[in-house]
Amino acid sequence: MGFGTGDPTSLMQELLRVTGGSAVIDGGLATELEANGANLNDPLWSARCLIDSPHLIRKVHLDYLEAGANIIISASYQATIQGFKSRGFSMKKGYPKESCDVNENKLTSKQQPILVAASIGSYGAYLADGSEYSGDYGKAVTKETLKDFHRRRVEVLAESGADLIAFETIPNKIEAQAYVELLEESNLKIPAWFSFNSKDGVCTVSGDPITECAAIANSCDKVVAVGINCTPPRFIHGLILLIRKVTNKPILIYPNSGETYDANTKEWVPTTGVSKEDFVSYIYKWHEAGASLIGGCCRTTPKTIGAISKALSQDHGAPQTFIA
Repeated sequence: MGFGTGDPTSLMQELLRVTGGSAVIDGGLATELEANGANLNDPLWSARCLIDSPHLIRKVHLDYLEAGANIIISASYQATIQGFKSRGFSMKKGYPKESCDVNENKLTSKQQPILVAASIGSYGAYLADGSEYSGDYGKAVTKETLKDFHRRRVEVLAESGADLIAFETIPNKIEAQAYVELLEESNLKIPAWFSFNSKDGVCTVSGDPITECAAIANSCDKVVAVGINCTPPRFIHGLILLIRKVTNKPILIYPNSGETYDANTKEWVPTTGVSKEDFVSYIYKWHEAGASLIGGCCRTTPKTIGAISKALSQDHGAPQTFIA
């Protein structure tokens, strides 16, 4: 925040110019909220903390900033209007708000360019029935259904003070199309990024080819970066190469730890996953393949992000000082 040309579509290019060609996205928010004592067993997931423990959200954001993140993602992934209404909130009363003023004096001990991305999860994330991991919403859910579901939420988050909207963990082509149409039909003053999740390194979890999905994102001028999140690290390199075939926009990647999420039990299945050291060993390869925005998703921590920040700074020299 606090820099740029005034043209929303150039926001990401300006960030990358200031940071020397690559920037760091934060890590798993829910992972760290739970590590700090939050109970996320709730349809709102991490957005529950907007109601009962906003101080934990602030603490986790600060931990990631201290670790070297240039982009922090809000706790709004499952913060839907429909979800809050089910908890007794209304448009008249207002909804919980997230606060983390990254321009506050002495907020962190570091000085780095910082952007805030307002997270929007998929329709399946709201359903909390595992369909965000399959992309199968049934034949009754059309593109218009998805646009109607997301429209007001997008408008609210676009006016929240965030620098951009992060459409995350997009599971299928139809939801990407819905997002593009919403962006093109609206008068939003901030840009967006599109981030898909993949089941096999070739397609999204729904089976739609990642190249087709990325091409949809590429078609929209308001989309300033395209990439992948919440996907095992072993698939990322190939996905970067596929995405590069259909876009010249900055490519972002923030994989999970490599563990497997069981949508039925709503738990991560214990595996060896990827250690901080192993995760970071991929960074140079991903950067060389074309990823310029790199971070972590579920089960990654500030230690992971600190290691990514260090690796990228060694790759292109120390980032420039934050322009206040």
